[in-house]
Amino acid sequence: MALPVEQQVKYWGIVAVVLGVVLWALGSVLMPFILGGAIAYVLDPVADRLERRGLSRAAATGVITVVACVMFLIVALPVLRLLIDQAMQLSTTLPTVISNLRDFLSDRFPSLMNDGGVLNNTLTSMGDTLQSYAGQAVQTILSSANSVIHVIVVLVIAPVVSVYMLLDWDRMVAEIDTLVPRDHRAVVRQLAKEIDDVLASFIRGMGTVCVILGTYYAIALMVVGLQFGLIVGAIAGMITFIPYLGSLLGGAMAIGLALFQWWGPLEVDGEVIRAGTDWVRIGLVAVIFVSGQTVEGNFLTPKLVGNSVGLHPVWLLLALSVFGSLFGFVGMLVAVPLAAAIGVVTRFATGKYREGRLYQGEIGREEKSNS
Repeated sequence: MALPVEQQVKYWGIVAVVLGVVLWALGSVLMPFILGGAIAYVLDPVADRLERRGLSRAAATGVITVVACVMFLIVALPVLRLLIDQAMQLSTTLPTVISNLRDFLSDRFPSLMNDGGVLNNTLTSMGDTLQSYAGQAVQTILSSANSVIHVIVVLVIAPVVSVYMLLDWDRMVAEIDTLVPRDHRAVVRQLAKEIDDVLASFIRGMGTVCVILGTYYAIALMVVGLQFGLIVGAIAGMITFIPYLGSLLGGAMAIGLALFQWWGPLEVDGEVIRAGTDWVRIGLVAVIFVSGQTVEGNFLTPKLVGNSVGLHPVWLLLALSVFGSLFGFVGMLVAVPLAAAIGVVTRFATGKYREGRLYQGEIGREEKSNS
């Protein structure tokens, strides 16, 4: 005899609470394992494709591991070093940029920058805050023994976990399937498939879009000559999963840095190198982000992600904010899959509600009997 619905809800509620407490208490410990599982999930289709070509699961995992290590040593490691260098330089340059912006607005629009004005106070506060904390924060992150050890642990454990999970992925899924209550197995399998479809479309598809656009922004900005083109491109690419935000925020940062770098005459050792504002390069920076947004909206996202992802940007931002505030960085890692799962379950529950007596009422029964 199956358990009553009330008891099932109670038991699954207890499981959810326990998982939430564990995630909150052991978030930093679980982070490399969650990250490793995410990597294995993304790479599982690649391993399956290699298996269909005749390789064993172990051989497919070995090939993926070797290729990933080679790519990391040849491409990722130099890029990461350059990103860290530019991040440190940017943290010390931003206060100067804001100070120059305040001076520029004071010269051109004195009415907006009067003493005690909101804009003047805001820019002054931003400059003071960045001057006080930006460089200190970067230096603390890079010099703190605990932070360095934690980063090393993540960089070592996460790849190892991903290799083991990728090797046993199909076996783990099959084992979890055997633990699903028999009365609900068909429904759970249906929901799991829908959740997997959403995650596959979003994480794999949108992740590819973010990498392509981030690479394009970074290379194009460096070719134009923007001083912090790599870090700006990386930031714009990482937040491209939120429609328009990546190009708008990245474009604003890039154009602001371009104005700081190429506005007005340039003097070096008393010699004028540039007579005036380099509008061509500033315009090229704007064209880079406009073209990137055009390609992303009309080609990349429709081809790689599709229109049936099921994760609305507002819902995704809410999930990132809530889980990030509750569980920190680990919460942000699990926010996307949890948002996808909650969205699928909500749509399923809504469908059941529309089929039920509470929604249908007497009118629904009369319509069914007449039909």
